[in-house]
Amino acid sequence: MRIALAQINTTVGDFAGNAAKIVEFAEQARQRGAELVLFPELALCGYPPRDLVEKSNFVSRCEQEMEHLAHRLPNIAALIGYVRRSEARQGKPTADSAALVHHGRIALTYDKMLLPFYDVFDESRYFEPGSSPALYELAGYRLGITICEDAWNDKHFWKRQLYPRDPVEETVRAGANVILNIASSPYTTGKIRMRQDMLRAIAVERRVPVVYVNQVGGNDQLVFDGSSMAFNARGELAARARCFAEDLIVFDTEPGTGDLRAAPESDVAEVYQALLLGTRDYVYKCGFRDAIVGLSGGIDSSVVATIAADSLGREHVCGVSMPGPYSSVGSVRDAEVLARRLGIEFRVISITSIVDSYLSALKPAFAGRPPDVTEENIQARVRGNILMALSNKFGALVLSTGNKSELAVGYCTLYGDMAGGLAVIADVPKTMVYELARYINRDGMRIPSAVLEKPPSAELRPHQTDQDTLPPYEILDTILRAYIEENLCAEQIVEKHGLDPAVVRETILMVNRAEYKRQQAAPALKVTAKAFGIGRRFPIANRFSD
Repeated sequence: MRIALAQINTTVGDFAGNAAKIVEFAEQARQRGAELVLFPELALCGYPPRDLVEKSNFVSRCEQEMEHLAHRLPNIAALIGYVRRSEARQGKPTADSAALVHHGRIALTYDKMLLPFYDVFDESRYFEPGSSPALYELAGYRLGITICEDAWNDKHFWKRQLYPRDPVEETVRAGANVILNIASSPYTTGKIRMRQDMLRAIAVERRVPVVYVNQVGGNDQLVFDGSSMAFNARGELAARARCFAEDLIVFDTEPGTGDLRAAPESDVAEVYQALLLGTRDYVYKCGFRDAIVGLSGGIDSSVVATIAADSLGREHVCGVSMPGPYSSVGSVRDAEVLARRLGIEFRVISITSIVDSYLSALKPAFAGRPPDVTEENIQARVRGNILMALSNKFGALVLSTGNKSELAVGYCTLYGDMAGGLAVIADVPKTMVYELARYINRDGMRIPSAVLEKPPSAELRPHQTDQDTLPPYEILDTILRAYIEENLCAEQIVEKHGLDPAVVRETILMVNRAEYKRQQAAPALKVTAKAFGIGRRFPIANRFSD
């Protein structure tokens, strides 16, 4: 049997647009001779719909659209994810479902059994889990239907299972000789390889082909990489779709072969492509076309501006240099050189006179108190106001430029450099920002070499560098990764990495103290295992110390 994997980019709530895309890809699959085409989890309504699921008219619309879609599809069987009312007598009113559409009707439905409730997932908040496997006979095969998390509980692969049930095992026991899995699995570094290893293990252990289709695209903070794939019963990778782009591939079950697309050449290439896709989709799906980036002449704003130009097109990006009392001539020059090399619009708006007017107005209130970080933050907030004014005037989205390392320890200014509609690299540690810059420059010096070579500085006071306040970024990022992503305490970090206990403790204190800032930050594109935002939920007011 020829099975097509339709890796599509959907928008939450765009029923008409998503349905049209499903019909389009189903026709392409039919033309390629496929007898079955798979679409991602919740493809019809978009994923994740979050509290939209609690609106009865949203669920009703999704069910109605599925009925209409069944009549519109070409002559091919299709497995499509959607939300529907649960048929359970108790529990949540809705289900995360898959409809097997064949001959113009919904021939079978299956409700997802395992509902993740960790990190960015909160599906048990909305959905009632399915109770039994679902099989559909087609072209001589017994197709076992599963949805995303259903395949993530294999006792042969995971050391610790999160659920008492294994839907894949139950489905094979029920007689399935092909496992289908439709998914909306967001990207993080290393996850593409991990998914591949997990699905291969299922194919080898169960001795059945495994066909997996994943959503692609950005929806709010989440980026979905696609990377759909199929394994034959020997556990060989037989088909693979592109990463970070829509694609349609075909897998033939009998010879166990299919289309094999090239994968990104490195982890940093993956992250860069994820940031491009996440930025493009966030801007477009929120109704914008243009972006504004404050250009400091530093590494962070240079990387963000390049991502903006590469994802939106250079004609849709404006870089703004805002020199202040302590800005170096070199920083303004580096910002201008970057803008010229990227081909984006470039503006220079000095903030010195504006800062002077602020300080003059505040002088009576500040009488008798020496200058401190307050005056530094005024500069950052003036810049934030200028960027937001340009955003309002020209209808362009401001992209904030802070990285994960800074956001973690609060080395950022509320309503200043944190201002913006999307925090593009807020889940990218500073050391990775430099890796991205070198990747950007792999075929030519788009980011000026001076930007990579000079010490990082906010330039809010004379001769300032980041290391006046923070540990070297190599040490800081090691501590942050261990504390945030691995959940280690201070003693464990010191023991594992041999670091100065005082530095580790002070870093953790900075992270904890900055929680109030992070919860006011713009949405950040998630690329690491644990990002700030919806997947990390800590109280602001608390006295627990690690």
